[in-house]
Amino acid sequence: MGDLKQHSLIKAQERLRDQVGHALRAALIAGELRPGSIYSAPGLAAELGVSATPVREAMLDLAREGLVEPVRNKGFRITEVSERELDQCTELRTLIEVPTVGRVTETADKEQLEALRPLAEEIVTNAREHNLIGYLEADRRFHLTLLGLAGNDRLVETVGDLRKRSRLYGLTGLDEAGKLVSSAEEHVELLDLMIAGDRQAAEECMTRHLGHVRSLWAEARDEPVERAAGRLGPVRKN
Repeated sequence: MGDLKQHSLIKAQERLRDQVGHALRAALIAGELRPGSIYSAPGLAAELGVSATPVREAMLDLAREGLVEPVRNKGFRITEVSERELDQCTELRTLIEVPTVGRVTETADKEQLEALRPLAEEIVTNAREHNLIGYLEADRRFHLTLLGLAGNDRLVETVGDLRKRSRLYGLTGLDEAGKLVSSAEEHVELLDLMIAGDRQAAEECMTRHLGHVRSLWAEARDEPVERAAGRLGPVRKN
């Protein structure tokens, strides 16, 4: 029985770690944790209403994703992405994703493409319901699953890494202005074009979509600094 109790304790700790990680990602997206700023685990723990241990564990998870970097004896710095780096990531994604979408349009079964429709619609629903975490997660799954139909795991891995490096910050203002919905709807448009077998139109849509994402990111960076104020709420422990 002792082993079972220990197992239950580990599961509870893992769930808390996941909840903290979810809260920190939400704060990053909302712009409550600013790029370049350093945050201590005890300080964040106090705002979240948990101990420092699950915060440190969650921050290490974020560090592996490239979202933060450890700063010795201080905490974690939210990593910054320069305009030049973002342009480079966008260029690489365009070089990879546009022709891949074109190829998949000609090689994938319509049933494989149609299976992605629930994800495309989920992106739109999340945008309309102001669910930014859900929006970005569904967007990630849609793009990587679509690219996966090309059968090149390394390509999917590369694009996944580029997405992490060019992640979006401060989307709250754009969401409130309704600017995410049009970008979300492009996923449904892209899927319809691919199912119709229109390679050229699908490639043009993908090019436009990546440019749209780049513009949204630039607008997010220009949001007022006041949005950066820490407003982390307590984590609800189940």
